[in-house]
Order: sequence, then structure tokens, then C-alpha cells
Amino acid sequence: MEKRATMHDVADLAGVSQATVSLVLNGVANSRISKATRRRVQEAAETLGYRRGQVHPLPADRTRIIGLFIDEATTTPMLGPLLEGARDEAALQDVAVAVFFTGGTQALEQAALDMLLAQNALGVIYSTLITREVTVPEYFSRLPLVLLNCYERKVRFPSAVPGDMVGGYIATETLIRAGHRRIAHLAGEHIVEAAVHREKGFRKAMERHGIPVDERLVTLGGWSIAAGRERALTLLSQPERPSAIFCYCDRMAMGCYEAAHLLGLSIPEDLSVIGFDDEDISAGLNPPLSTMVLPHDEMARWAVGQLLDDFEGLDADERLQKLKIECQFVDRESIRPPKA
Repeated sequence: MEKRATMHDVADLAGVSQATVSLVLNGVANSRISKATRRRVQEAAETLGYRRGQVHPLPADRTRIIGLFIDEATTTPMLGPLLEGARDEAALQDVAVAVFFTGGTQALEQAALDMLLAQNALGVIYSTLITREVTVPEYFSRLPLVLLNCYERKVRFPSAVPGDMVGGYIATETLIRAGHRRIAHLAGEHIVEAAVHREKGFRKAMERHGIPVDERLVTLGGWSIAAGRERALTLLSQPERPSAIFCYCDRMAMGCYEAAHLLGLSIPEDLSVIGFDDEDISAGLNPPLSTMVLPHDEMARWAVGQLLDDFEGLDADERLQKLKIECQFVDRESIRPPKA
């Protein structure tokens, strides 16, 4: 069988990242992707004969079902894109996605897996809502398996996670390119891997541009609006307050908005703010919040594609990878050059 062109092949030919290819071919609007880049990706896809949603030759004896295992059911905004991305990509191939919220409980996992095995399902996507390292129970090896938003230290299965460190770098560099030098970071909790990586990205960007990090402007711990408000009030009450703040998440950025209002400061005239996660409410803030998009939709689509590709003769080296998908910047109205 002739090898099918993959998204990776398109990215190589176009000279861009897989995330950029995913955004272009999925028709996702993004101001950072120029018309020339979009055209180059589309031409590369056409040259290689790649089509998003093309029909995969799946075995006739397999039931067209994929099991999506999720460790918890919460109101987190990350859940929707994971479910919708997997559902929409699978539907293009007339494949259904069965979702199992197991809480990581072995008995529930095994019961759901037994049902999928009895149905001779196509495979399993093992997912966590918080990006983290996992140890996948051996019983999952009975079906083709892809990890979503999690990974194993020793790579045994394909996995996709967000590029949080690069995202933190881009967020900070955006503020630097706007002219800011006194930049604060409202960090998350270090028990959360994403918080550690986003802070590393912040520090790398500052170092790359020769700007010393004022440790008094890096405040650790939190993820809520209240935590953002409390920490921002402390930062903004300093004699030499920051001109910009990079927040671990959008909820902390919302707290920054509240703190600025309480202190009589205007965003972005007196203070620039950038968040992370692109929660739905971010676009409705006054002013709309510039932020970074978590690529959960693209990650879920990729995971489904990996399972379907398993039946198309790809060798193990091509499948066995830990893919970091870029977080894209959404430019709204909360960033402006600092006052002279």
C-alpha cells in the first residue's frame, strides 16, 4: 500500500508546525497566520494529496467506535473542546465516540474496556483534564491506544499535550514586543505541570530579550479570580508597579481586571494584561482579553487520526511520539505600549 500523506508531511513541505497545519486545514481563524502561510500550507496539502477528513480504509470486522476515557467530569472549560474535537473528527469517518468518565477507578475502566472489546472497537483514547504524566494500566494495551493531554515517561503510546512552555514564551514576548519591560507574572501552583512550564516560558522570554526578572513581580500560587485579584492588588500597590502582567490563566486575569478597577487603573492604558486558556468569558470582558488558546480541539482530532492511521500501515516509529501542539495567541484589546 502506498503510504498516505500525513499532517506531519504537510508541515515539513510547507515549513511550518503541525499546529499551524491543523489550524489552516480546519479553517480556524488566527491572526498570527499570514495569508502567505495559509496559501503555502494549502498548496503543500494539495501537492501531497492530503485532505482533512479523508476516508480511512478501516477493517470490516471492526465496529466503528472509539472509546474516550476521561479521568474526571468537571465544569472545566477544557472538557468541551476535547469532546467536540474527538466527536467531529471521528464523525468525518462515520465513527462514533463513546465517552467514559471513570474517575481513574480500575473497576470502571475495566468494565468499559470489556464492553469495547466485546464490540471489537477501533481503539481507545486515554485522557486527563489536567496535563500530567500518567502510568497507563496494562489492561488498556488490549486495544490500540492513544494518550490525550497526558503522557508516560517511557513512551509506549502516541500522546499529544499542549506546548505550555512555548505558550508562556509567546505570551511574554508579546508584551515585550509591545514595549513593556517591567512585566509581572501571576504564576499558578507548582504542583500543576502547566504552571511550571508557563513560568519557564516567561523566564526564557525575559532572558532571551535581556530583561532581568524582578522576583518581586513573580507571585506564586492560584488559579481563581479571587487569587488573581489578591495578587494583582499587591503587585499594583507597589511604588514601581508593573506595566504589564502575564497571568497563568484567564481567571487570574479576570482578577487583575477587578484589582485594576479598584485602584482606579485602566486596561490597557495603565496596565496591559494577557491570560491563558481562552475561556469563553474572556472575549466578553471590558476590554476583551488577549490570551493564549489551549489546542484541545486539535489535540483530540490528532488523537482520533492516530487511531485511524493505525489501520493504514504506518510503522511504529512514525506512530510512537509525544507531540506538543502549539498554543496560539489571540490578539484582542488588553495590550498596549506602556505610557512614556
